[in-house]
Amino acid sequence: MTFGARAVIRLGALKKNLRVIQDAVPGAKVMAVIKANAYGHGMVTVAKSLHDVDAFAVARLSEARRLRESGIDKPIVLLAGVLTSTDLSEAMLHGFEIVVHCAEQIKMLETAGTGTATVWLKIDTGMNRLGFSPDDCSGLIGRLRDCDRVEEVRLMSHLASADELDNSTTEDQFALFRSVVEGFSGAVSIANTPATLGWPQIVNARELLGFEGEHWIRPGLALFGISPFSGQTGADFGLTSVMQFEARLIAIKTLRAGARVGYKGQYQSQSESVLGIIAAGYGDGYSRHFRNGTPVLINGRRVPLIGNVSMDLIAVDLGSSAADKVGDMATLWGAGLAVEEIAPWADAIPYELVCGVMHREAVAVVD
Repeated sequence: MTFGARAVIRLGALKKNLRVIQDAVPGAKVMAVIKANAYGHGMVTVAKSLHDVDAFAVARLSEARRLRESGIDKPIVLLAGVLTSTDLSEAMLHGFEIVVHCAEQIKMLETAGTGTATVWLKIDTGMNRLGFSPDDCSGLIGRLRDCDRVEEVRLMSHLASADELDNSTTEDQFALFRSVVEGFSGAVSIANTPATLGWPQIVNARELLGFEGEHWIRPGLALFGISPFSGQTGADFGLTSVMQFEARLIAIKTLRAGARVGYKGQYQSQSESVLGIIAAGYGDGYSRHFRNGTPVLINGRRVPLIGNVSMDLIAVDLGSSAADKVGDMATLWGAGLAVEEIAPWADAIPYELVCGVMHREAVAVVD
């Protein structure tokens, strides 16, 4: 029996979510973003299940290397590119596609002695993080096309506020990106999860942006059944939660009126009730910032978290008429208790919670 918290990963839901995403933008190529251990869901397991995507994207060379070593032969894109000539050589050796976002990376390509790579030129249209100014891109595209080490040039940008549907920043970024990609014959990508689900004009990206090549979308969070939009869950878009984060009830005792619970006695009971102790804590990735009242699902009903979250344990008020038993499983988030709903209780975002799962117990994978 699993003693502590575990993540159950539903691969059937993962595949279903991919179909929902593909249906949202028909004909688009899909670059599945599985960085950060596939947002806490298990990078290799997820990659081996997503047979129908066209490429994978990761943040670091070590992640890409692990995918290749695990037998993943689809294209893999390095979203932050490479930092050294040694990294570049390895990326070329394994056939990784490279995002180029700074002058040093272009110089590295121009001075490399052997190998070739497909390059995604990163254009900064307003994120002000990685990428080149749109004003500089015409010359850079030509420079990369003239480089012997570059097999193909593709264009990419990233949207800063696509999860805010009333924010004009996204329209401004579309316009800036169009100023670079209009008439471009190669592959183009700008749509992340919120753009894919929330901005219907992405369906007609070629007309919107004026390019002629392949249209690529880059879903991340939606693959795992999670909405990027405040106040909405994945279910609102036909998505299904992939991760069920759960732990067992390991103790039940009477909670007297006036009794204090946990470290520093931060919670004090106002009436007699039944106290439940669940084997999950911040050592498992259940944030210590969760406040009193955070819902936990047990035996079909929601009960409130009480007291400070410990490393391995949390306390809940099961209610005065509780009939729960030691060994019963509690859902921390997942089916019936969406992570999008839970995250605000820790002043967090869903990305933060699922990426933070520690997997101290074996991950259970089901179809």
